[in-house]
Amino acid sequence: MGDDQALALYQELRGTPGETFDGAAARLELTEAEREHCRAELVALGLIEQAAPSAPTPAPTPAGPTASATTPTVVPPDVALLRLLQHERDRLENRLAETSRAQTTLETLAGPFLRAGLEPATEVAVEIVDDPARVRRELAEVTTSVRNSVQSMLTGSVRREEMAYELDRDHEQIERGVAIQAMYSHRVAQVPEMSQHLAERSALGVEIRLSPVVPMNMVLADESFALLPTDPRDPESAAILARGPGLVRSYRALYAYCWQAATPYGEEEPLETGGDGLTEQQRAALRMLASGVKDEQVARNLGVSLRTVSRLISEVMQELGAASRFEAGVKAARLGLLDGEPADQSA
Repeated sequence: MGDDQALALYQELRGTPGETFDGAAARLELTEAEREHCRAELVALGLIEQAAPSAPTPAPTPAGPTASATTPTVVPPDVALLRLLQHERDRLENRLAETSRAQTTLETLAGPFLRAGLEPATEVAVEIVDDPARVRRELAEVTTSVRNSVQSMLTGSVRREEMAYELDRDHEQIERGVAIQAMYSHRVAQVPEMSQHLAERSALGVEIRLSPVVPMNMVLADESFALLPTDPRDPESAAILARGPGLVRSYRALYAYCWQAATPYGEEEPLETGGDGLTEQQRAALRMLASGVKDEQVARNLGVSLRTVSRLISEVMQELGAASRFEAGVKAARLGLLDGEPADQSA
């Protein structure tokens, strides 16, 4: 019920620009408690931005304005989604960096004991593996012993020689009652071989969704195993093997967020077109801006003036048919223009 009220209030605010939060809530006959619940939910989702006072003010009088009486900034849902996804991606990258530092400390202090198996099993076990053969063995062992669910996301295509093996594994797991979810990018689904492969997986009972942006490769099994790269931007980087629900829960939460934002296979919206005419310099500027880099830093990285950066962004917006930088970022994500190697962001 609370979600329905929040959605109705959001639609009311979008339909009446300049309306105050209280005014829109009053038309929907929401109670004070329902108003505050809806406001908190919309702010948390990034769908509205409540104006904050520029300087300390005295306590409001009974007739004075309150926070909810101000006119909020209503954010389009696709822009809010892009912001939340970037926030989650940054948070995960920070978590991965902390995990790597913790693993190095553990190896230094207790590595010999842990490798010898002398310590009892703990809630969380993390290992960084740079041997691809070892990663494949671990993944094969986990996927044959999984009991309840397997969830995966893949940034690229499945190798041709692995497609038949993956279908056999799907069949065996589904026969055992394992629920399988798989997420791919819209761009990958346009490859003819991958399109056929996804159709075959779906026919077996695998639940598939497509997304404009897939942040990294990831495999989760039950609540006890996670496999992902140490560097989300480099699929060939060393892998993190995480065991134990204490850590795997965090990865499952990220996966669940990305899954809800993706489109069920077979219900895809028509892909947008555009961006083919962008130069490498324009693409580099677009990737840096989408990552939050300021215009001044973009100018330094590209070795051009601020005026040139402004011109580049105007050309990008014109090529993508975008009316704002936010809209350009959303369209670039949908078109897969942000999937490549990110531009250098160093000072």
